[in-house]
Amino acid sequence: MKKTVMTFVLAGMVGFSALAQDDLINSLKGNQSLTAKEGFQFTPVINLDRTSVKNQGSSGTCWSYSGNSFLESEMIREGKEPVDLAEIYTARCTYIEKAKNYVRMHGNLGWGDGGALHDVVNMYDQYGALPQEVYNGLNYGTDINRFGEMQSALKGMLDGIIKNKNGQLTPNWIKAFTAVLDSYLGEVPETFEYKGKTYTPKTFADEYIGLKADDYLELSCIPNEPMYEKVFFPVPDNWSFDYTYNVHMDDLTAVIDNALKNGYTVGWATDVSEKSFSWKNGVAYVPEMDYKYMTSEEKETMFNGPKPEAEVTEAMRQEAFDNYTTTDDHGMQIVGLAKDQLGKEYYIVKNSWGASNDYNGYLFVTKNFVKYKSTAILVNKNAIPKKIYKG
Repeated sequence: MKKTVMTFVLAGMVGFSALAQDDLINSLKGNQSLTAKEGFQFTPVINLDRTSVKNQGSSGTCWSYSGNSFLESEMIREGKEPVDLAEIYTARCTYIEKAKNYVRMHGNLGWGDGGALHDVVNMYDQYGALPQEVYNGLNYGTDINRFGEMQSALKGMLDGIIKNKNGQLTPNWIKAFTAVLDSYLGEVPETFEYKGKTYTPKTFADEYIGLKADDYLELSCIPNEPMYEKVFFPVPDNWSFDYTYNVHMDDLTAVIDNALKNGYTVGWATDVSEKSFSWKNGVAYVPEMDYKYMTSEEKETMFNGPKPEAEVTEAMRQEAFDNYTTTDDHGMQIVGLAKDQLGKEYYIVKNSWGASNDYNGYLFVTKNFVKYKSTAILVNKNAIPKKIYKG
């Protein structure tokens, strides 16, 4: 997932659960632009605690923002005061591990900002975590993430290392690579003070945050693979070659519904390239008619109120994945459930593009869209119905 946004910068301060919920509720009450908000009337049914909306800036780190936001909500759910986790620390750790595989694969692996939701849990387990106030990743004179120059430098360096004429690699290349990350993102402190106690990144994760990586499971729906077991997750940003737990399409929303009902938020990886996904209007759905067959008037009124949706099948889902109309674009967090004025249910989704749309950084997504366009979800194992995952 590597969707990048450069507009509407937010300060990096955390806002705790009540404030985050109020941001959404206030957006439903007023300050409306002349958009879909005139035609939709959303009423929250489940509105779970979470931290405030952040902005990933000009970086494809949505997976880290959504995954860390998910962990922050897990802290809240467990009755802990949430920490504003350093998303770029997680990304930095990921780039080190990705670089190792990139070199091992002689460059035959995608390189860039992109990652997956499982990377957040994996890096948390391997490297620990840092608070945002300790590591903001802005060591190069900007107030938001701007990774273009850094990633060009990193890829050029790795490609040069692979093509070296010495006939073999020395271990020094990892030190050199890390030094570049230090230059752009800042050095990682060996120890730091937080609320009167000294931690390392690992002890901070283990002792202060206290979440267990083994409690989380990534699920997907790949119909042509065995069901209810782990299968390879075939997306370009799966640089770590992880496996996901494979379920039927309807199971995805059944898991999300069960999670929300029981107080668990969900990490969501999805395609956002569809014309029926509108960030500005804050709505995503599956139109009955393909966009290319719509009249000009139908295109212009796609978001002027609730619309009938196409029925989605697993065959449709797999075809879209195989023909590249579903791609692993973006990661967000599902934090609640709402109904429109006709009683139809939508998931409330927290994004990481700042408070830059009609709903202060949130989106309302139909269940059909989630079934059709999800590439994976990340959830606490305890939130999964036993008939789907016995664990």
